[in-house]
Amino acid sequence: MAEKPRILLVEDEDNIAIAIEVLLGRAGYDLVRVSDGDQALPNIRAQQPDLVVLDVTLPGCSGYEVCQRLRSDPTLSHIPVLMMSARVSQAEQRKGLAMGADAFLTKPFAMDDLKGLVARLIAGGPHEN
Repeated sequence: MAEKPRILLVEDEDNIAIAIEVLLGRAGYDLVRVSDGDQALPNIRAQQPDLVVLDVTLPGCSGYEVCQRLRSDPTLSHIPVLMMSARVSQAEQRKGLAMGADAFLTKPFAMDDLKGLVARLIAGGPHEN
């Protein structure tokens, strides 16, 4: 049997993280969670996930900083990043994409939208914001 795709979730809000963990776990993904930005890169290096689901607003360094550092590291830059934020402005989304996110999801979001984006990003296919 093939190994489950691994997702690293970087989310500090427990309620959101638990909902995502349950949803993506049921969808067949292996999920690892960290709850602050400073833990993100060491865990990405250690886990080598198939996808990083990254909140923008985190304790420690922000999701923007994590994404920018990931993209500047040649050993990690291939890993797709789905960025999430409760900030709904187009400027926030543009900033996330400019920092290297492959897709941006505004909270609250429909769980089907999350599942669809995760599947497309892990498969390496096109995504929609």
